Amino acid sequence: MPWSDQERNDEKMENSQRFFENRDCKYFPCHEGMEGRAFNCLFCYCPMNPYPDCPGNPVFRENKNGRVFKDCTNCRFPHIPDNYEAVLAFLKKKMYEK
Repeated sequence: MPWSDQERNDEKMENSQRFFENRDCKYFPCHEGMEGRAFNCLFCYCPMNPYPDCPGNPVFRENKNGRVFKDCTNCRFPHIPDNYEAVLAFLKKKMYEK
């Protein structure tokens, strides 16, 4: 999958409340194509996973029993450092939806 302009962040970032990179994790990087890029591990388990309308690029698949599931294997959205605010805004919106 080609990199979007937003994903072309090659600069080294320091760990903070907005960014955390764990290069010692045995799964790092957990998404193909992220090698050598600034990779935010802060959302290692994506908090947007329960939402089908998340701003990422999930694929919806059907298992052999006909159950549809969300496959986020190729989603880089929460791991792109510049998307931190977008993740929080999405979650805040979901918290206040009825």
